[in-house]
Amino acid sequence: MPSPTVTSSTGTAIRRAVMRTAAAILAVAAALSVAVFANDNISEALGTKRLARLNALVKSVYTIDYQQMADENLAKRRGDAAHGLDDIFTAANPYGTNTTSLYTYFTTGKAAKVTYTVHADGYPDFTRDAYQDKTYQTTHEFTVLGLIPGERNTITYKVTYEDGTSETRTITRTGASLLGVEEVRLEQTKQASDGTDLGDGLYAILGNDSDEQDFMYYYDTDGVLRGEIPLLYYRSHRLLFDDDGLMWFSASTKTFVGMNRLGKLEKIIDLGDRFILHHDYALDKDGNIVSLATDLKRSDHAVQDQVIKVDTSTGKVTLLADFGELLPDYKSSTTHSGIDESDPTASGRWDWIHFNTIQLLDDGSALLSARETSTIIKVNDLESDPTVAYMIGEPSVWDGTTYQSLFLSKVGDFGDTGGQHSITYVDDPTLPDGQYYLYMFDNNFGYAMTRPDFDWTVIDGISTAKSSKDKDSRSQYRRYLVDEKAGTYTEVSSFDVPYSPYVSSAQELDDGDILIDTGMQGVFGVYDADGTLLAQYKMKLSTAYIYRVYSYDFRGFYFAA
Repeated sequence: MPSPTVTSSTGTAIRRAVMRTAAAILAVAAALSVAVFANDNISEALGTKRLARLNALVKSVYTIDYQQMADENLAKRRGDAAHGLDDIFTAANPYGTNTTSLYTYFTTGKAAKVTYTVHADGYPDFTRDAYQDKTYQTTHEFTVLGLIPGERNTITYKVTYEDGTSETRTITRTGASLLGVEEVRLEQTKQASDGTDLGDGLYAILGNDSDEQDFMYYYDTDGVLRGEIPLLYYRSHRLLFDDDGLMWFSASTKTFVGMNRLGKLEKIIDLGDRFILHHDYALDKDGNIVSLATDLKRSDHAVQDQVIKVDTSTGKVTLLADFGELLPDYKSSTTHSGIDESDPTASGRWDWIHFNTIQLLDDGSALLSARETSTIIKVNDLESDPTVAYMIGEPSVWDGTTYQSLFLSKVGDFGDTGGQHSITYVDDPTLPDGQYYLYMFDNNFGYAMTRPDFDWTVIDGISTAKSSKDKDSRSQYRRYLVDEKAGTYTEVSSFDVPYSPYVSSAQELDDGDILIDTGMQGVFGVYDADGTLLAQYKMKLSTAYIYRVYSYDFRGFYFAA
């Protein structure tokens, strides 16, 4: 088996063949950047030739050779001349990783901090404090987000010195045309009331999967596009930020990348030919990626039942847990059927548990959400000697197996989850030892392809409707209090949200509001803690759903901490 590879920008030679290819790709990129496609018919808008060129461009961008060449081109363009406030140097999307971004560089005679505002007629202004290593410094190099594609953008830089004095400079730039056909401004099906503060986070759209070209998008709280990040294929599932200033995300089923604050891909890791990732991943305490995965070499074609570790320094991939070995009785009780969502061309797959979320805890344990069993599973010592600690959910799903004694006891009168997604562990220091909160998007959908005879209506209030348009079905935001010492779980908060039998996400925000993505309806909204909808956005679906939407403030990365 070929070894997984990790490449970095240090010491990589630019081969002449790659230079010729990259030059051709840059020419294609230039041609793409001046073309505007407004037709709603995707196949007509992109066209076969344009799509092939776009795919070639993105494939080239996700190579270290391209990234180093972009680095050299950027340095050459910037040159040795000084760039002060009256000669600010900018470059549009120099690394090919964020279509409408603007690299900015200048120096000041005195240490200063920088705030920028992007203005385009007809759109809300976008103002952020630029990231710097220090609050005040004389060299200013950062990424400006927020340019409106195809429009005349006025960027105002406000430079504030340590003594409180400030000065401004203004430049204009036309925003690059999008590579995709997403909306520049989303429909707001619920407008935030006057005085409602939705914060300054950006909504990362993770997985508006396309049959053409895939992207990750950033939208602000006004529903305006502020970033378009092309992917190789498939989707990113979440963004991870390490201690070295890199933002990690998946760019395909076989690729993890670490991007720096300027948009450069510092690290590109290929998983090799044995594993493909799916649905979720996290950073462990050593800065390595722990990911849900499928082992492609299995003779029984079981999928989405593995956990791997990816060393972010070396690229080495290690199998941490095979749940077919941890839960053999249950696996053998299921029907051999299913699909692999990470590989739609695959056939004869055995999707018996279907993990969709992983949360790593400080003590080395992990929580996993198993969609196919509507169960949440706690695993101890995941990276050394994994064992199942306990489960949360409907025990009768596991009738006839040896695992029913592992279920925590439910305290209270509430139905269990059905096909839950996006579970999130909350360590609250005000709670006694052994207690924590756990919240999630409960799809409230009872179905399992590998358990065709199971009666899911044993779960109170559950829906068996496969259509997100079913008028009698609702999903929920759910929050549990888990007491490991007492062996119990209690529902402490819940409210109804639009129905999505599959996918979707929930995220508790810093201000106490809750972001909900109802993936199969293509809507996401912000609710207060009581379940009152504050704002809601609707995005046109490329195919079937938006997998997740999470909000990131990007402080300490794009923006000042």
